[in-house]
Amino acid sequence: MGKLENRIALVTGGSRGIGRAIALALAHAGADVAVNYRKEEAAAHTVCAEIRRLGRRAVPIQADVSVAAEVERLVSEVERDLGPVDILVNNAGITQIKPFHELGERDWDEVLRVNLKSAFLLSQRVIPEMRVRRWGRIINLSSVAAQTGGVIGPHYAASKAGLIGLTHSYASLLAKEGITMNAIAPALIETDMITSNPNASTARIPMGIFGSPEEIARVAVLLAESEYITGQTISVNGGWYMT
Repeated sequence: MGKLENRIALVTGGSRGIGRAIALALAHAGADVAVNYRKEEAAAHTVCAEIRRLGRRAVPIQADVSVAAEVERLVSEVERDLGPVDILVNNAGITQIKPFHELGERDWDEVLRVNLKSAFLLSQRVIPEMRVRRWGRIINLSSVAAQTGGVIGPHYAASKAGLIGLTHSYASLLAKEGITMNAIAPALIETDMITSNPNASTARIPMGIFGSPEEIARVAVLLAESEYITGQTISVNGGWYMT
């Protein structure tokens, strides 16, 4: 029996890439998983089918997690179909590649809304139930961009740095209530976001290779299982940023 047996996980942006890998890894560890998606319906259903083949429950749920009303509907559906959320993975995010001098207010607002505001909205929604049960795990997907500036732009870097601040604050506030919050800061993981970015090159990585989504998923399971790790940013970046 896995450590996460019968825990309920919600993974945003779980239909592909890092989110998909985390959803499957949590299921392997024993969790039932709600796979949130915004547009990739077929992919989300495929992930859920894979999870069910592992003997775990899974539901795909469409929602724009940057909108408060959509977050309320999403979590309510998870609670109805699976149960209260024990593990929240804030993975949903967007990138927007353009020269920094062409960025405008609309670009800034969209990236901060999807990448940062969504994590706040979801955390605020699930934390009250976690406090009642005195058990919860929240994992935020940050980025090496928060630590180095990255290869996308200042709007993206700021949104990912904000997730680290969010992580520190909640982790400190909830440490005595059985709830942990941590961040993972990947670099150049082989997903659509990276392979479509001409600025992303293995030359930036000391190890000389792109990482796999499964590398991030293993860290997510570690953080979900741990009773002692909180307020940390785990860097998985091939040596790009060394603390």
